[in-house]
Amino acid sequence: MSACISPSDASLAKRLIQLTQAGLPLVGDPWAWLGVRLGLAPEATLALLQRLQDDGVIRRIAAVPNHYRLGYRHNGMTVWDVDDEKIDRLGGLVGALPFVSHCYRRPRRHGWRYNLFAMVHGRSPSEIEDYRGRIRTLLGRASLADDMLVSTRILKKTGLRMPQPG
Repeated sequence: MSACISPSDASLAKRLIQLTQAGLPLVGDPWAWLGVRLGLAPEATLALLQRLQDDGVIRRIAAVPNHYRLGYRHNGMTVWDVDDEKIDRLGGLVGALPFVSHCYRRPRRHGWRYNLFAMVHGRSPSEIEDYRGRIRTLLGRASLADDMLVSTRILKKTGLRMPQPG
């Protein structure tokens, strides 16, 4: 943990991470629920979460939908060879599209020309191909080439898991 987290906060932080690593509790006020278990007021729980995020211990707190249960059974990681001069602006536009769940800029590698990655989810192969076409239109001549890596199976998606207190 960073120097910004005191030793007593480090213990609380570890307990907080253990309590939330499988997701926030599905209760009316998850901050109060967590606070009771940590011996903190809801505001102090939120402040601790904010410090952990500010220090880079926690990257983000977000809803992670199960696309398959929502009917989105087709996925494609679209990859783009985008003009380096325009990638920051265009990557932001691609990432803001409602059908893009995440968008990344990555360095080019030997034998791999693509530097922009955007994941799309759809209900059919034709829907994700349509989304790819819409991204292609948005990027225009700034994209020199593209491809799509299509998911063939579901992999277990979990983050770091800390052992539960014994």
